[in-house]
Amino acid sequence: MDKELSQNKNHSKINYELLFQLIASLAWGISVFVYGSFELGDWLQLLAASAWTVSNLLNYFNHRKLSRS
Repeated sequence: MDKELSQNKNHSKINYELLFQLIASLAWGISVFVYGSFELGDWLQLLAASAWTVSNLLNYFNHRKLSRS
């Protein structure tokens, strides 16, 4: 029982960490559109934010798949 409780706490912690990282990466990407200049630096910022968002989503689904096993 203690092991299950410990795993649930770790699972919740991971979800919150990933959630906040996802919010940060999405906000970074959206800020490029709000700023709206679209020069080379802006495209690189958008690329970085998009890569971070995809990484967060893959990480979330990987952890979710592992927690079901």
